[in-house]
Amino acid sequence: MRPKYRSLPPFAALASGRAALLGMTVLLAACGNPRSEAAVAQALNDAATEINGLKSDLADLQGQMDSLRTILAKHDTTISRMAEANHIPIAR
Repeated sequence: MRPKYRSLPPFAALASGRAALLGMTVLLAACGNPRSEAAVAQALNDAATEINGLKSDLADLQGQMDSLRTILAKHDTTISRMAEANHIPIAR
């Protein structure tokens, strides 16, 4: 004896059709244009290069600032010693 198969209710058939349509839409959307993907990849690569350049410039500026701080500290010490030797008060 054959088992009886029940047919799907109409709303279930409609829902499975919508699910299939949604799945195909997502699949087609995932397939992008190779030229646009290459352009995006190139733009990201250019941005990364610029960011690395900015990091290098920032490191150079930090080194220059540290050097200027050292020079300023030496000048401050020299001025303080000269003022102390000549009995000149310095307001700090």
